[in-house]
Amino acid sequence: MTTSPSPAAQAEGPATDRAPSRLSARGLTLAYDDHTVVDGLDADIVEGTITCVIGPNGCGKSTMLRALGRLMRPKSGVVELDGRDIHRVPTREVAQVLGVLPQQPVAPDGLTVADLVARGRHPSQRWYRQWSGDDHQAVSRALAQTGLLELADTPIQELSGGQRQRAWISMVLAQGTDLLLLDEPTTFLDLVHQVDVLDLVQELHRQGGRTIVMVLHDLNLAARYADTVITMREGRVVASGSPAEVLTPELLRKAFDLEAVVTEDPVTGGPLIVPVGRSTGAV
Repeated sequence: MTTSPSPAAQAEGPATDRAPSRLSARGLTLAYDDHTVVDGLDADIVEGTITCVIGPNGCGKSTMLRALGRLMRPKSGVVELDGRDIHRVPTREVAQVLGVLPQQPVAPDGLTVADLVARGRHPSQRWYRQWSGDDHQAVSRALAQTGLLELADTPIQELSGGQRQRAWISMVLAQGTDLLLLDEPTTFLDLVHQVDVLDLVQELHRQGGRTIVMVLHDLNLAARYADTVITMREGRVVASGSPAEVLTPELLRKAFDLEAVVTEDPVTGGPLIVPVGRSTGAV
């Protein structure tokens, strides 16, 4: 497994001299009732890259992803999709460009893999054009890409954890978008299935040039698969850039209160994080 070349990195703020951004957040403040979770956040998602969002529990990673996916309206600030305020873009138009896989999705009892994946075609439906040959091809293609064709008629509940995640990713693929937001796609999977799912995501990126954003907890997996790492703490971005430039002992101390040795990954040549213990002098 190797990672794609990383774009130029930047810490403490949005990108400037990079490829065009598909998604941008400017002055983004997000809150649940009176509880502010994300405060004045700026971030850029560069076209054609894999971005991993990392940070301590409760720092606002998933909340930020919800806002980027138009699942949450900002208290202030703006999310721009291809240069337009995402909340001023018609819902169907957003769904034709942007696919979102939320954290721990749940399928109705008895739903088969094929039925689930077919739901990804809903944004392409119209009252005057229901299921078509194009829809069938899109579902078959998504199942083939994720290796699930032989399990098309299997109920979701009968799948392993890794297969289930592949089924949900298939649904997003069937949607036909080139911009994917995945919230903790490896949660509750063992290491083998985590790598399996992330290898799939990386292959989808390479084959189609898709722009992908993932929230991950495992720092070494983020280092291995990301072109860009966005690190958050307490609702703000503390660093954004390539894994080698972001995942430093200083940053890990600042963002995670973690003392760690950062060495070279013998497989990718990127950073490999060896935890030492909790930092006693964190910023």
